Amino acid sequence: MGHSIHSTDDMDNGSMPSSRRHANGEPNVQKVAVPPKQNLLKDIKSTTKEFFFSDEPLRPFKNQTIARKFLIGLQTLFPILEWGREYTLSKFKNDFVAGVTIASLSIPQDIGYSKLANLEPHYGLYTSFVPPLVYACMGTSRDIAIGAVSVISLLLGTQCSAEADPIKNPIEYHNLVFTATFFAGLVQFLFGFFRLGFLVDFLSHAALVGFMGGAAIVISAQQLALILGIRGFTKKNDIVAVMQSVFGSVHHGWNWQSAAIGTPFLAFLFLATYLGTKNRKFFWLSAIAPSFCVVTSTVIVYLTRVDRDDVQIVNYIRKGINPVTFQDIYFSGKYLAAGMRIGAVVGMIALSEAIAIGRTFAGMKNYKLDSNKEMLAMGSMNMVGSMTSCYVSTGSFSRSAVNNMSGCKTPVSNIVMSGVVLLTLLVITPLFKYTPKAILGAVVISAVLTLLDYKEMIRIYKVDKFDFVACMGAFLGVVFTTIEMGLLIAIVISVLKILLQVTRPRTALLGKIPRTTIYRSVEEYPDAYKVPGVLIVRVDSAIYFPNSNYVKERILRWLVDEEEHLTAKGLPQIKHLIVDMSSVTDIDTTGINELELLFRTLQNQDIQLILANPGAAVMDKLHSSEIEYVIGPSNIYLTVTEAVKSCNPKTTIDEA
Repeated sequence: MGHSIHSTDDMDNGSMPSSRRHANGEPNVQKVAVPPKQNLLKDIKSTTKEFFFSDEPLRPFKNQTIARKFLIGLQTLFPILEWGREYTLSKFKNDFVAGVTIASLSIPQDIGYSKLANLEPHYGLYTSFVPPLVYACMGTSRDIAIGAVSVISLLLGTQCSAEADPIKNPIEYHNLVFTATFFAGLVQFLFGFFRLGFLVDFLSHAALVGFMGGAAIVISAQQLALILGIRGFTKKNDIVAVMQSVFGSVHHGWNWQSAAIGTPFLAFLFLATYLGTKNRKFFWLSAIAPSFCVVTSTVIVYLTRVDRDDVQIVNYIRKGINPVTFQDIYFSGKYLAAGMRIGAVVGMIALSEAIAIGRTFAGMKNYKLDSNKEMLAMGSMNMVGSMTSCYVSTGSFSRSAVNNMSGCKTPVSNIVMSGVVLLTLLVITPLFKYTPKAILGAVVISAVLTLLDYKEMIRIYKVDKFDFVACMGAFLGVVFTTIEMGLLIAIVISVLKILLQVTRPRTALLGKIPRTTIYRSVEEYPDAYKVPGVLIVRVDSAIYFPNSNYVKERILRWLVDEEEHLTAKGLPQIKHLIVDMSSVTDIDTTGINELELLFRTLQNQDIQLILANPGAAVMDKLHSSEIEYVIGPSNIYLTVTEAVKSCNPKTTIDEA
């Protein structure tokens, strides 16, 4: 069905021209089509499919035998069964080098990060042993390196220590960590299974940049206690309390031997990172620098025995592989609710970080990252990890970057890294006895400061000021309050931005670009001129209940402003108001009611409302609600050009 309306052969860019004409040269009657009415069940099915299955995950199963479908199902859940068939010795050489390289970076970082989670050093190593093996079988990213990361370690440690004291009640604390890890994995897995990955995107990129940057500042400040050998350091995370604790210990708490060990190695780590960033030829230097510092400082402490002068050392790292901890997870009792809450929060942040890293490298190497499979992989590895003495693991940006630069080809690099960590747990851990904690602090600082991406913050400021507010809100919230408050601020500002864009959509006043039949915003194109007696307004959003009243009022304000301007200049008043609906993707019943109110208001002022270029979804609802007959079928046009022509038949392409 459709309505007959008058048309010309003029058209907007991308609009359908009138293709047929009468013999006398008059334009033929053109129709604005109303889409066929869909069956309700088909409509629901189509919407659900587009919402949850837009990537058509079942397409590979079509027209396949039962045996083939079973194999495809296994390959879907375990991608290693698909790419593993094409694995070669050449690829393994690259993956082996990459795996050993990231292991040399991972081991000292893991020992340092476990301290952020208020856990013993071996838990950091456990977390880089089991989860990478699971991810290698189920993940789709070739470059992401799995293990303990700084922000997640701090977030988990902060939230769990608020529920159970890690010093007074270490068993309860450890069990709560495993419980939170299990539920973090469960949330991630369910997100992937029910294809709810879009919820992760509610934490915007700008908010995530600010959150990570703030966490980097807080973590780095906390590590000063290790570098300076301060005992009895504050448990608070805000920068003011941390710096008060640092400078409040100047005269009685600083250990100059510890500072003398930590400071030079920290400077060396910064230099190695700088060289590795500036020149890819030196990436190996930034990769092995942490291990070099740990080994060298350990030898120095062993030879000089400065640990007798109160230099803090690691002292003991448990030898052996991960013990089973399934029985330690709280599935009932007073810590169950806390474990579920902490797990959900930490799991979401870990998922956001991992997917952001995976998408970055997938884009660089031009391969597809399946977000839902990533969620299943992340969830599985954390659930398995919680049962094997691991805490929440995710992708590390610094290690993933090294993995990429080392030439990794597949997730096998994670398996190699896991093998090196296993060797460390079985053989090397006793050698860490004399490792000074100052070095661990230096390693953590050099790693986390890469999360402070000031260049990206500057770019966000240049591109979108509201995004910059979200970024700074998250950053300042983490730095001056707590990690949790910074995260809450990041989420609130991100949601506020969505609400602002939904409830206050953009509108634009359109004018005609000289010597064309194109109508564009007069602000964007200053030379575009307004058609006498006609006001053209474009709405750049769907029109529904949160914004429909605002859209109507904004259009009327445009009208009032324009009439005041015309009155001041003694020009003819507006007789036609054209609403360009080319950007209106949908309209609901509230929007239709407001559209009718707009029509009545304009009618009382002797102004004709005209609609131009409504889309299929909009046209269907205009037709179903019969509002088209209120406005008048002859007042709905395919293009703005045709609508203007109906108001002013003498309007033609400018000759000037």
